[in-house]
Amino acid sequence: MKKSVISKTEIKDSITELITIDTIVSITEEKQETLKSLDGLADTTFVRLADYSHDFAYDMRYATNNNFLKKQVYDCAECYTRVKTAKALLKANADFMKNGVKIKFFDCYRPNDVQYKMWAIVPNPQYVANPKKGSIHNKGGAVDITLVALDGKELDMGTDFDFFGKKAYHDNFDLPENILANRKLLKETMEAYGFWSIRTEWWHYNLSAGSNAKIANFKWDCN
Repeated sequence: MKKSVISKTEIKDSITELITIDTIVSITEEKQETLKSLDGLADTTFVRLADYSHDFAYDMRYATNNNFLKKQVYDCAECYTRVKTAKALLKANADFMKNGVKIKFFDCYRPNDVQYKMWAIVPNPQYVANPKKGSIHNKGGAVDITLVALDGKELDMGTDFDFFGKKAYHDNFDLPENILANRKLLKETMEAYGFWSIRTEWWHYNLSAGSNAKIANFKWDCN
């Protein structure tokens, strides 16, 4: 099928129903201080994103039963990444906000123990990475995300998170123009800040610099 060509104007037009026409968001001094506060930390340090910005949204699915596993595998809902991933996410989100949208997280860092739990439920490498090899989620360098308007309404990406089928593929262009535009905005912006996607999941992004990190089993505090 012929690939659709979508302009930046069309991308912005696709979300006009979700935002007001006069919405203009710039990087505030507070956000600049947030980035500066991370500079003193080692890139390998794990940080809780909510401690460094209030501009993200969250729907941490694996802390609920609303996921493809049909089972809760996190004790509580938190989003941690390594510092280098957090820095890239903060910059990408500031760029998104100029277009009246922001990042919403479904999953972030995943302890390797949880990877084993997931593998025990669905031992299929097509859906779950083998915990012996681990995934970039286990390294603090991968996130599962979508975009929402500043009022919290999700942009239409064509499928729900963790939909395993061709409709979720990046190279499936047999979709309405607004969905293609929303995916294009997500993909091109994330790539501009050092992330790369995988062909079969529109929501999954790996930080290129995070792929060589060690598999971790850091556990966050639920108190």
